[in-house]
Amino acid sequence: MWTDGACKGNPGPGGWGVLMRAGGHQKEMHGGEAQTTNNRMELLAVIEGLGALKRSCTVVVHTDSQYVMKGMTEWLTNWKRRGWITSDKKPVKNAELWRALDEQVGRHRVSWRWVKGHAGDPGNERADALANMGVESTRRRAG
Repeated sequence: MWTDGACKGNPGPGGWGVLMRAGGHQKEMHGGEAQTTNNRMELLAVIEGLGALKRSCTVVVHTDSQYVMKGMTEWLTNWKRRGWITSDKKPVKNAELWRALDEQVGRHRVSWRWVKGHAGDPGNERADALANMGVESTRRRAG
């Protein structure tokens, strides 16, 4: 699974995109919100992708977001232990999305791979295009 978020202005209209591949099958998804942030869209992309899986799966999530990557591999355990408070004693931003992502990850066997954005990784490039489609569809709806 490759995921990406996009935001035109931060905050501003945003979109998320997901490319999933398994065997010979491929699925693409995108969506967005009228007033959001890039970080929220990065999180929502993974939540929507994992949520679309009908049964427990082994998934490699490719993300170009250090926020998502570090959140899931470094920060989440301590946030939960501290009651969703950061190390500098502030509430975790986007806690409801982190909780939703944690719930989705709990349904699957997930490993995380960081990829450099806009560096030619075909899956990441497609997820980026899908995220931008999400921005555009959101703009048209708001229109």
